[in-house]
Amino acid sequence: MFPVADVLAVLDLEPVATDRYRAGSVHPGGPVAHGGQLLAQTLVAAQQGNDGKKVKTLHTVFARAARPDVPLDIAVTRVHSGRSLATSLVSISQGDRLCVQSQVMLSAEEPDFISYAQTHPAPPAGPPDPPTPAGPDGAAEAPTTWQIQVVGEVDLNDPDVVGPPELEVWTRWPGAPDDAVIGQALLAFATDSFLIATAMRPHKGVGQALAHRSISTGVLSHTITFHQPSPAREWLLMSLRSPFAGQGRSYGQGDAFGGGQGLVASFVQDAMIRAMAGGGGGHL
Repeated sequence: MFPVADVLAVLDLEPVATDRYRAGSVHPGGPVAHGGQLLAQTLVAAQQGNDGKKVKTLHTVFARAARPDVPLDIAVTRVHSGRSLATSLVSISQGDRLCVQSQVMLSAEEPDFISYAQTHPAPPAGPPDPPTPAGPDGAAEAPTTWQIQVVGEVDLNDPDVVGPPELEVWTRWPGAPDDAVIGQALLAFATDSFLIATAMRPHKGVGQALAHRSISTGVLSHTITFHQPSPAREWLLMSLRSPFAGQGRSYGQGDAFGGGQGLVASFVQDAMIRAMAGGGGGHL
């Protein structure tokens, strides 16, 4: 799993010109940069120079895969900036290859006119309490990697495990700073990761372990709307569902719930799931 320090490092964008940045990637162990990382970097770039406003909605289209071993060039185009709302376009490229294009809406904080937040009944076990690793001297050490736990211990990599197209996942980033922008960025990172697996669940012979081997998968677009701030270092519950899969595509929806705050973010995702040429890949 991704070390928290490594993810925070790639969110520290290097300014190279006005509204232009360069960044690296965390290495997921494959040939493609993690989509959640690109979402998080997009959010951080859009936030620059927008003091007094926070990202409200991020809509991203993944045009091409980005390589984790090539620097990312990030460009921000400011479309509009008013008293309460702002809009920017953010693109991420590698050389002359446009990889990601996003539209980002930011909003100033406003007082409640009406107010409610959907709540989600926590699974019977509640937030997980994973074992604390021991250091060389035997003393307990604080965890340093992104922590996730699938409710019910569902094995998303086993292609023979079948279930409904629904999933619940606990997530937190131990040691993450108490910073609203980083909190949003790390939440965006997490939301990218599980909706394809959710869509695969009803189909025997189809699982994440086959991705990029006999099955072609990839996120095509991802939209996240932030409702309330939530510290990244505290446990969040993501409730995921996929109401449709077919014609080589899947559609997923998710909500993130934080502690006593109720609903903190909602997101939707269009993805590709299809048999790799000559690779079988199961029946969708």
